[in-house]
Amino acid sequence: MSATNSSQSFSGSALVKQLFWASRPISWINTAYPFALGYFLLTQKIDSVFIVGTLFFLIPYNLLMYGINDVFDYESDLRNPRKGGVEGSILDKRWHKPTLFWSLALPVPFLVFLLITGNLTSNLWLLFFVFTVIAYSAKHLRFKEIPFLDSLTSASHFVGPAIVGLTMANPKALTEPTTLLVIFAFTLWGMASHAFGAVQDIKADREASLSSIATWFGAANTVRFAFASYALAAVLLLFASLPVAVAALACAPYLLITAPYLKLKEQDCESANHGWRRFIWLNFFAGFIVTMLAIWFELAK
Repeated sequence: MSATNSSQSFSGSALVKQLFWASRPISWINTAYPFALGYFLLTQKIDSVFIVGTLFFLIPYNLLMYGINDVFDYESDLRNPRKGGVEGSILDKRWHKPTLFWSLALPVPFLVFLLITGNLTSNLWLLFFVFTVIAYSAKHLRFKEIPFLDSLTSASHFVGPAIVGLTMANPKALTEPTTLLVIFAFTLWGMASHAFGAVQDIKADREASLSSIATWFGAANTVRFAFASYALAAVLLLFASLPVAVAALACAPYLLITAPYLKLKEQDCESANHGWRRFIWLNFFAGFIVTMLAIWFELAK
């Protein structure tokens, strides 16, 4: 092998490594699972739509979301002590252009397939949620810097795949009351999770002149908002029919995690990272509960 070919091979593998970490592999399941579950529960099929949709929301969707974020949040990430691991990479400037290119290019063939096989309702939702993923971080849009809209947009990143899966299976899926309760509760959960996660970044964001729900409302008030949103999500689920109502139990651990920070002082904002690290792994527990409920739902038919 020539020196030139060896260098190109190394560059290619290095780029793949950068893209891998930029896509936040620990979060892949958080977007792929809602689509797969929503689509399968209504269709009872593992077909090409299920496979392609799940793969899209597993990797390309996350690369689109976080790759763009890592490029345009570079300055604040440099100031953020929690960046550089599973909670987010610090993307060296030499990787910015290729990361933007692949973040935008990789989703295209998946989107084309999903739009061709989808219906008008699912296509509109799909395009809307792809827009919110881009608008969250992209220059000149920066929804992440508009307090409250940042949490709502972040929630849409995870609720969106579920809505797309449901409407691809049935365009009228969102007219069912229990489904709407679940969607609203899931949205509140997503907003609470974003808000709580933003608390630990208050210092880094302010140093980089960035705004967020946490820099706007302060550490303690933002934690209280997150706590109240988790609680309201649980209450909404209690109004759903069985076995869905049991999912309210999945919200309880999140209340326990956020409760110790209800009086968090601004200067101690980074201490919220201890709770956030528990939150990351708690998502797998919540996913387990949802899976068990889905099995219960199927057996009860």
